[in-house]
Parts: sequence; C-alpha cells; structure tokens
Amino acid sequence: MDFGEKPSRRSLIPSFLYTRPSKSVNPSPSGFMIPAPSESRIEMFSPAYYAACTAGGMLCCGLTHAAVTPIDVVKCNMQIDPAKYKSISSAFGIVLKEQGLKGFYRGWVPTLLGYSAQGAFKYGLYEYFKKYYSDVAGPDHAAKYKTLIYLAGSASAEFIADIALCPLEAVKVRVQTQPGFARGLADGLPKLVRAEGISGLYRGIVPLWGRQIPYTMMKFATFENTVEAIYKYAIPVPKEQCSNALQLGVSFSGGYIAGVFCAAISHPADNLVSFLNNAKGATIADAVSKLGLWGLCTRGLPLRIVMIGTLTGAQWVIYDACKVYFGLPTTGGGSHDPAPK
Repeated sequence: MDFGEKPSRRSLIPSFLYTRPSKSVNPSPSGFMIPAPSESRIEMFSPAYYAACTAGGMLCCGLTHAAVTPIDVVKCNMQIDPAKYKSISSAFGIVLKEQGLKGFYRGWVPTLLGYSAQGAFKYGLYEYFKKYYSDVAGPDHAAKYKTLIYLAGSASAEFIADIALCPLEAVKVRVQTQPGFARGLADGLPKLVRAEGISGLYRGIVPLWGRQIPYTMMKFATFENTVEAIYKYAIPVPKEQCSNALQLGVSFSGGYIAGVFCAAISHPADNLVSFLNNAKGATIADAVSKLGLWGLCTRGLPLRIVMIGTLTGAQWVIYDACKVYFGLPTTGGGSHDPAPK
C-alpha cells in the first residue's frame, strides 16, 4: 500500500464541515478558508511567525491551567496526603468543608503566570526546534524520521520552558496544599525565598523535568501523528479545503487523545513534584516510602486523565485558533509543516 496516497473511502466527517472550493477561488485570511502560508499575513518561519506561536502558547497554557485550578487543588491534596484525601469525591468534600469555595481557587495566580511563561517557551521553541532539526536532517530524513524530530523538538523546548515554570510551580503547590502558608503569589513567593532561599524555588526542577519532558514529548508526537491520521483516513479532502471549524475540531480530537497518553506517562513524576514541593527537605526516597510505587503511579491518576485530556484538547484549539487569527495554517496534517528551505 502506498502510504503517500489518501485512501479512497467514505468520509467519517459530516460533509457540511468541509468545502470543495473551485480552483478559481483564492481564499483570503478574512474568508471562510484558512489561508495557505503563501497567502498569510506572516511569513512562515520568520521571527514574526515564532512570535505568533509564542503568543498562542502563552494563551493556551495559561488560560487552560488556570481554568482547571479546582481540579488541580484536589489532585495535589490527594497526592500529598492520601490518608486524609482518600477518594476524588471525599477530597472535593473536605476542601469545600474546610476552605469553602475559595479553597478550590487557591494558587490560581501562580498557576496562570507560571503556565503562561511555560507555554510561551514550549510552543514557540517547539516550532523553532522542529524547523531547525528538520533542516539539519535534510528533506528525506526529515520525512522518514519525522516522529523523532517531533520528540527531539518538544524535549528541547520543554527543558527550557520548565526553568521558567519551576519557581511558580513551587509556590502554587505550597499555597494549594498548605492553607496557612500564604494567600497567594504575592506573599507566598517572598515567604518561600526567606525560608529556603532562591535554591528552594528550584528544588523540584529535576522531578519537574522528569514529569514535563516525557509529557511534552508524548503530547506533541502523539498529536502530530493523530492529526495526520485523521486527515489521511477520516476526511476525504485535503486539509487546506477544510473549514476552520473542522480543522479546530481535529485539533481538539488530536489534543484530547494525546492528553490521555501524556497523563499516564508523566503521572509518577507529577506525584513526586507535589510531594517534594510540599515537604521541606523531603527526598525522592521519602516519597516512594510514603506513597509506595503503586501509589506513585496511580494516586490521583483518573482525575488527572480527565483534567489533562480536556486541558490538552483545549490547548490545541486555542493555539491553533491563534494561528488562524494570524493567518497561519493549523498544526499538523498538511503540507505546510516545517520543511527545509
């Protein structure tokens, strides 16, 4: 079978979601169709292109993580004190009883700022590294080993992004799991620095890399390949002829599927990050001793799968919507991905 050709099959997508414009029609950025790069207001792989991707990453990560703060509060408390927060339902009830509704939104400011910074570096640098590694590999090898390029590009971007995230993540965990520690970022950050110094802000950097780098590698590689498969096998027309609504729907589907895999692969490290940021002087051995290997891998996992799946799907919709706004093609599945120039 020639995998370079789109299989001939009936569409799995309602026909009203895609269009078949005649060749005489020239789509524009303000029209119904998403424009091709040659018609974009921004040149592909230019500084303006990477700036647009950085802005989209900042919005998609900051907004989505802030929106799921209540779920994150419950998850972190289940990870830190499994004896007290024994199940998802009981954890919600305990937080509500002890802290009221406002308890579910503790730490939303460091969450918003931390993940906005992380998203800016993650998405902007991913686009840059994906293009850079494609150029280094050359056209033939870039096409043959594209998944390796997705993995290398996302790992490189996340390594840098986590340096921006780590201090705010440390404050967030303390605020969410220690109600008397601080009201939020303004008083929590100085208090943490006074108690543990600047190094205390980065005490969780290694487990954070252990959580986020595999997570992001899975997120981007799974998304890119899932989107490619959807356009190849489920949609009967080229991506460039699909409506904005359909392209963003594909982005959400690919993102949600990627999020499920991300949550599973990164969950043990997520438990470690929460444990180490909550207990001063704690070590990885302490976390394993208290939670056990099974607890480290499964404690809070169902809740995190729901949270990360929804969050990742929403992130890709927001990110690709930003690209559409700037007149750029959505991510993956078409002929406009990075290629050596």
